[in-house]
Amino acid sequence: MQPDVTFIIAAYNAADTIWRAIESALAQRGASVEVIVVDDRSTDNTAALASSSPDERVRVVTLESNRGPGHARNAALALAKGRWIAVLDSDDTVFPDRIAAMIARAESTGASAAVDNIEVIKDGETKGETMFPVHYLAKINEITLADFIASNLVFVTTFNFGYMKPIFERRFIEVHGLRYEENLRIGEDYIFLASILAKGGKCVVEPSVGYAYHVRPGSISRVLETHHIIAMLEADKTFLAKFELDPEARAAQTRRTRSLEEAKSFLSLVGHIKRRSISGIVEVVLKDPAALRHLSMPIGIRLRRLIPS
Repeated sequence: MQPDVTFIIAAYNAADTIWRAIESALAQRGASVEVIVVDDRSTDNTAALASSSPDERVRVVTLESNRGPGHARNAALALAKGRWIAVLDSDDTVFPDRIAAMIARAESTGASAAVDNIEVIKDGETKGETMFPVHYLAKINEITLADFIASNLVFVTTFNFGYMKPIFERRFIEVHGLRYEENLRIGEDYIFLASILAKGGKCVVEPSVGYAYHVRPGSISRVLETHHIIAMLEADKTFLAKFELDPEARAAQTRRTRSLEEAKSFLSLVGHIKRRSISGIVEVVLKDPAALRHLSMPIGIRLRRLIPS
């Protein structure tokens, strides 16, 4: 029997958290589940721990080399059988009624994707804070491509939809040949959902909290570097070459591109400040004076706020 949902979990050195993620996926109520874990050539015992599950709904694949989360997720997509696909990071968890609520909302509106609210839990704590005010999400029935792009402006956006972990209809992505960008190690989720929307997919919002985002030291999305920004700018160029955007989405994309360029300038400025390179500082400021205004916030906070994975 075809499962309602396939959870795809890309895992790299996640021995401390992988079992917790798998258990939360298997604990879904009101929906049949399969779980595919793709171990991205971990150097710890992530694969062994995941494979130790006696539950036949869990399948574990080990890659021959480390290729990044995009490639790992694509490997999982190639094996998925569920009507719906749910992305679950190896250090996060989901609440038991999440999938049933999201599928019900999506199917009642003919949507190809759905997102929900997130609880942010700091390392070592059991309860966290809700990322988006429930009343705010309750007012949003659907996220358009323009909405989604506009919410992903670096240094600007109050509520960044890029943090949301969608479920999406497998048939839709198969028909349109959609896959994750494998050259991205950060920001791949953004491009994938943007591609679904650009292909005409409808994304509805379930305002209840269903996903738990566990913040811990060492997460790949905690530290953003210049090469990440460059990769995202290149991915955006590829995205624009693939899809025809409506005027609102194109205007939002113009603002996003500028925000990424500004972030790149800011990171360059920070690097020159740390190296005490006066000539480098002057060069950046002359080229992009906007980089200066972000120094009003502590550098560490700015770097953490740049963009989600």
